[in-house]
Amino acid sequence: MIHRPHNTCAVVVLWGSCPLKTRVIQYTEKQMDYSLDLYTYRVSYTQQPLEEVPAKKLRLTKPSKSAALHIDLCKATNPTDALQYLLSFARKPVEAESVEGVVRILLEHYYKEVDNSVRLKIAALLGLLSKTAGFSPDCIVDDVISTLSNDKSNQVLAQLLDTLLVIGTQLPENTAVTQRLIEVACKHLNSTYFGVRNKCLQLLGCLGTVDKPLTKETEAGPSVAPLRDVQSLISDYFSDQDPRVRTASIKAMLQLHERGMKLQQTAYNQACKLLTDDYEQVRSAAVQMVWVLSQLYPESIVPIPSSNEEIRLIDDSFGKICHMVSDGSWVVRVQAAKLLGSMQQVSPHFLEQTLDKKLMSDLRRKRTAHERAKELYTSGEFSSGRKWADDAPKEKVDTSGVNLIDSGACGAFVHGLEDEMYEVRIAAVEALCCLAQSSPSFAEKCLDFLVDMFNDEIEEVRLQSIHALRQISTHITLREDQLDTVLAVLEDSSRDIREALHELLCYTNVSTKECIQLALLELLKNLTKYPTDRNSVWKCLKFLGSRHPTLVLPSVPELLSTHPYFDTPEPDMDDPAYIAVLVLVFNAAKSCPTMPALFSDHTFRHYAYLRDSLSHLVPHLRLPGRKQAAVLDSELSEVRSGSLESAQQFLQESLARVSTLQNLDSPGAQDLLDFTIRDLQRLGELQTELAGSADFCATYLHCQLLLMKALQEKLWNMAVPLCLKQNAMASTAAQQILEETYKLEFLYSGLETRQVATVHNVRLQAKALQLILSTRTKRGVEPLLGACEKFLQEVESFQRLFMTELPHFQDSFVEKLLELMPRLVSCKPLDLVKILQTTLRQSRFVHLKLPEQIHRASATIIEPTGESDNPLRFTTGLVVALDIDATLEHVQDPQTTVKVQVLYPDGQSNIIHPKPGDFRTPGPGRVRLITQVYLSHSAWTEPCQIEVRLLLAYSSSSSKLAVPKPAWNESTEGLPTSESSIEGTINLSKPVKVFIMPKPARR
Repeated sequence: MIHRPHNTCAVVVLWGSCPLKTRVIQYTEKQMDYSLDLYTYRVSYTQQPLEEVPAKKLRLTKPSKSAALHIDLCKATNPTDALQYLLSFARKPVEAESVEGVVRILLEHYYKEVDNSVRLKIAALLGLLSKTAGFSPDCIVDDVISTLSNDKSNQVLAQLLDTLLVIGTQLPENTAVTQRLIEVACKHLNSTYFGVRNKCLQLLGCLGTVDKPLTKETEAGPSVAPLRDVQSLISDYFSDQDPRVRTASIKAMLQLHERGMKLQQTAYNQACKLLTDDYEQVRSAAVQMVWVLSQLYPESIVPIPSSNEEIRLIDDSFGKICHMVSDGSWVVRVQAAKLLGSMQQVSPHFLEQTLDKKLMSDLRRKRTAHERAKELYTSGEFSSGRKWADDAPKEKVDTSGVNLIDSGACGAFVHGLEDEMYEVRIAAVEALCCLAQSSPSFAEKCLDFLVDMFNDEIEEVRLQSIHALRQISTHITLREDQLDTVLAVLEDSSRDIREALHELLCYTNVSTKECIQLALLELLKNLTKYPTDRNSVWKCLKFLGSRHPTLVLPSVPELLSTHPYFDTPEPDMDDPAYIAVLVLVFNAAKSCPTMPALFSDHTFRHYAYLRDSLSHLVPHLRLPGRKQAAVLDSELSEVRSGSLESAQQFLQESLARVSTLQNLDSPGAQDLLDFTIRDLQRLGELQTELAGSADFCATYLHCQLLLMKALQEKLWNMAVPLCLKQNAMASTAAQQILEETYKLEFLYSGLETRQVATVHNVRLQAKALQLILSTRTKRGVEPLLGACEKFLQEVESFQRLFMTELPHFQDSFVEKLLELMPRLVSCKPLDLVKILQTTLRQSRFVHLKLPEQIHRASATIIEPTGESDNPLRFTTGLVVALDIDATLEHVQDPQTTVKVQVLYPDGQSNIIHPKPGDFRTPGPGRVRLITQVYLSHSAWTEPCQIEVRLLLAYSSSSSKLAVPKPAWNESTEGLPTSESSIEGTINLSKPVKVFIMPKPARR
């Protein structure tokens, strides 16, 4: 609507051929005389050919951020309003092209502003804007430096220096800007405000270089000050009066180290003095500094204070950090304990001293008999004869003597393991584990200390000590008393603790057969008390038997309850405890050929049953009376144990054979793909190491085979009514290809950009096929127009994401599309579909190049087993909890992608999102999911089965090629939630059926 005065009229004049591009002309009463001329003009205008009139183009622009900010700041009547406008502006993102204008507006307002808080916020905004991607902040360096020299507020100066630090980190290659910023930092180092000195030191640490000496400005002027390097300049502030500046100076030195600059050894003594500082932050930074220097100069010799003795720097720093384990601050104690674990070059006697609170004689300087006699002679004392052997040479401990290690550092790990803070105890356990892994002798000495930690009051400490003992289990053998302490943990109520202990027993060596019997007895008690631990206990006994066959052998008659003369009753095969004993015995029998002679007849029958039902727990045995089966099993094991190299070669040859196909219409191509897919699937079954790669290739070739069948000649040469069945088959094939491509992209880990691009190429082919089929079966132009636009957007997205991979797609479908892109954009939908059909049939087969290792994500539901016929009964309207226990293999980011699906008999489906705390990580690549699913339904007349399975949710935002987030603004406003971005799900596990029975409520 056009608003105009009462005495005006408006005429709309059309420009060009577009009705949206108009021009409004207003006329007042004085101009009404020209109405006839205007009418003549309009008629003559409409009679002119359209080509002669130049078309006016409209350009849509976003409202200027700088203009809006300028208006807001001008409206501010007081500093509070201006600060409020700046705060609201900071929450909104700014485009790169608008940054410079915004910066100019901010600087202009900065010069006029008097209030310190507003200037402080403007300085902070300048730093945030400097991080904007696509904006080069070198154009504002001069302005920020000039404001820095004119401002008097210390807080604003510190913020401006922080802005300069941001600019310097954004321009690491600009040496001129870096040098200017370093000079500014040196100039303001003499400030009386600690915040300014902190920022100057931070600038020197982040931007300082070795090659250019610096000049610190003094009262006498910069020309009088000597030239110094950046490290000596920073080290001057180790003794600053303010503890925050001392901390900043140490952190600046550490920043130089992180940037690759080698620190000077002269800073070691200064760092050691700071270990006794009164402030926690200073001591914490000093501990880190001492550790860094010990890693840089481990073999350097340093003197011991107040003596003539010398010691290796790594040993001296180890002793000093050991002393910090007894620091008054628990934060420093945690840091010191963690750093001890990485000091693996320390001498063995220093290492062993950490386990004894008394100073060992090895770490005292011993005086020779000549020195002792000389001291006695000079003192004028001789033997009086009143005491027996009072003149005999003695190794008397002299507290004032010279010790190679501080007495406060003795027993550092003992202090750490007994600390009141559980964080310190956890750090001490981790450090003990790291040092014991590199020293078998130290591992044996610290075994008792780690075992004692199994009785800690905090569950996390107990769990960490179990993991630590598991990692050093190759160096140790447990005694019976130690094993007794370890097995006591099996009564812990925490499932994580018990399963971690089972894992520990899998890899632990024991010394006697009594230890085996004790372990078996306690594990069977655990099985009775906690039946859900069944699979974990069985797995533990499998490894325990295979590691100790000679210790299991003497106990076999007792374990199997056999007698040399009398028949014994046959045990029940449904008893989990009996199965546990058999798993132990059968795994021990694999390495002990004399053991099967002790088996009874029913034991052989039970072996055959368990070999089929629990093949992952029961190994192949050469038993009497099973020669034929043994031969078959041995042949299969030989095939399975075939060389990995030959399997890899077979995989590459299969792919090379398929790559000879020039296009999808090649004669014999379908048969070749069929045979190759079958071979790859069989290869994945025989070689578990190559299962991921073989399945990935087989799925990719299956997509090509489906595409080939959908593009058969007879389908496209017939009228649509005559080939409805073939059309439906092609639509099903296209949908199946899409599903398979999502599996290829999200179900396999280890893919490189080239493999992801290949999968996207196949997905584009499937979507093109869907577009062609929809054109043949649907009427109307509107839906077809939208589908074509969407397809072209996906082609452009492919070009943007995989620009670097396009040379590998010569003569492929996507390359031909990109060549025809200008024509596709301008043509009609039906013409576009015809071009797609021709291009799809003429495109070349893209050869698949595999990376080094591909893993397929999988999941196995352990509980529920689906074997129980007893239904879970619950009242209608209420809920029943179903325990889910599953193992996930090679699943990326399981906390956000793994879902539980419950499918009811009436077709209802519920998807449950497990809590992040339900996921455990027992080992690399493996995740354990232990959660509960709540079921509810209306009343049923009889029990029915529900299906429970795990799903893998995927979305384009979680693809291998994620879009980077905006750098300048940390706000997540406007970003879609993770739930709304889910595009689909993939079945991750086989379904498990569970009987449930909702019963009607009692009235």
